[in-house]
Amino acid sequence: MAQQRSSKKTKPAVRRKVIRTEAPAVSDPIADMLTRIRNAAMARHVDVSIPVSKMKIEIASILLREGYIRGFQLVDRGKMIRIRLKYDANRRPVINGLKRVSRPGRRVYAGRDNLPRVQNGLGVAILTTSQGIMTAREAARAGIGGEVLGYVW
Repeated sequence: MAQQRSSKKTKPAVRRKVIRTEAPAVSDPIADMLTRIRNAAMARHVDVSIPVSKMKIEIASILLREGYIRGFQLVDRGKMIRIRLKYDANRRPVINGLKRVSRPGRRVYAGRDNLPRVQNGLGVAILTTSQGIMTAREAARAGIGGEVLGYVW
């Protein structure tokens, strides 16, 4: 007996290009910011662009105030923040290390009595408190604690 073949012709699979107009969603935007700064400093880039948020602007202003970066500005109609990195005379980055402490999966809090010291006082701990984002030194002066976002040294 002869087998009958189906007379239906199958269409070839169509491949469609996915065009993303925006950056993919990031589960931890602060860790993404710190990683971008760390990678740009290691690669000796002059500046680094990061998607903007109010918290990232506050962290950038702390880095500027503490002398870790040369400056920052909003670009691309306020959608990105461009951070200008700072280097010493030998072209070594001023930022030696960045570490994210409190993550979405594991929050870390510090009371006013046990605020962290980074590199025995040579670094900066960045906290978010009820009075805004500030360094551990500023939080100690204000007598408040908060969530430890990260360390910079």
